[in-house]
Amino acid sequence: MGMKVLGAGFGRTGTHSLKTALEQLGLGPCHHMYEVRKDRSQVDAWLATVRGAAADWDEIFDGFHSQVDWPGSFYWRELATHFSDAKVILTDRSAESWYESIRKTILPASEIGRKVDKDPDSRRASQLIYELALVNLFEDRLHDKDFAIEKFRAHREEVIAHFPADRLLVFRAGDGWKPLCSFLGLDVPDAPFPQRNSTAQFIARKSYLQDYE
Repeated sequence: MGMKVLGAGFGRTGTHSLKTALEQLGLGPCHHMYEVRKDRSQVDAWLATVRGAAADWDEIFDGFHSQVDWPGSFYWRELATHFSDAKVILTDRSAESWYESIRKTILPASEIGRKVDKDPDSRRASQLIYELALVNLFEDRLHDKDFAIEKFRAHREEVIAHFPADRLLVFRAGDGWKPLCSFLGLDVPDAPFPQRNSTAQFIARKSYLQDYE
């Protein structure tokens, strides 16, 4: 089947809900950071890429038919060129709510988790997101709300400007099945649209975040 859908949205924009939806539509497995965390070879390949090694996209995405979330979405330009027939979905939400979510989840999970997580593989995965998002993307300024939100908005505008309208869907999880299925040319499932990985659910999985604020 090959790669059918690429996600260009930042983490904490409904990417896990979209992953679940795409898999329900028969476009899985869908590559997401949670898939990376399950596979040490994936973490190693992505860390090498973040540190400057040439990426073998076909090998990294072998067996996957869709992709959302970091680390993949950091390389949205490269992936859209390599998988030139894939459609692109930009997951979106209000900038303020996105920042509030990332401040409580990915920011501390990568900063703290890479040092204190009891699972060494999880520490390494947190290191990956630390280097990719906090250092490279947000230039060590993710604590700066105004700067982070400006990055978020600029990314949105850049992605929209890059693709023709027939290749790109700007999507919020609250939009539900109809625009997604229309974009992909698929029937609307007879099931509620999935809502996954809320801030509370994210924090509940990581004991070291329980007292973070």
